[in-house]
Amino acid sequence: QVQLVESGGGMVQPGGSLSLSCEASGFTFIITDMTWYRQIPGKERELVARVTPFGETTYYLDSVKGRFIISRDNDKNIVGLQMNNLKAEDTGVYYCNAVSPAYVEPPYSYWGQGTQVTVSS
Repeated sequence: QVQLVESGGGMVQPGGSLSLSCEASGFTFIITDMTWYRQIPGKERELVARVTPFGETTYYLDSVKGRFIISRDNDKNIVGLQMNNLKAEDTGVYYCNAVSPAYVEPPYSYWGQGTQVTVSS
C-alpha cells in the first residue's frame, strides 16, 4: 500500500516559518524524485520544489527561491520543505508527489492528501 502523508501545515503570520514533512511508504523511495506542489486558490497547481534521489539536484519555483528549502532523508523515507519568510501569496494546499524514474515500467505517480498552509495577519 503506497502512502504519502503530509504534515506540518498551519496558520502563520507573514514573515513566519513552517516546516512541512512527507512520510512515504510502499514504493522504492530512494530511486524516486520527490516533489512538493501547491494549489493556490484561483490558480493552477504548481511545482514548488523538487529533489532528486540523492539530493544532488534541486529545483525551486522562482518565487520561493531563497525562502524554501527541500530536503530528503532516504533512511527514514521522508521529504521535507522548510518554508521561511512566508507571504500571504504562499497560502494554499501543499502536496507531496513521487514519480518513478524513466527506467521503471509501468510508470507511477503518487500523491498525498495535502496539508493546508495559511499565511495571514
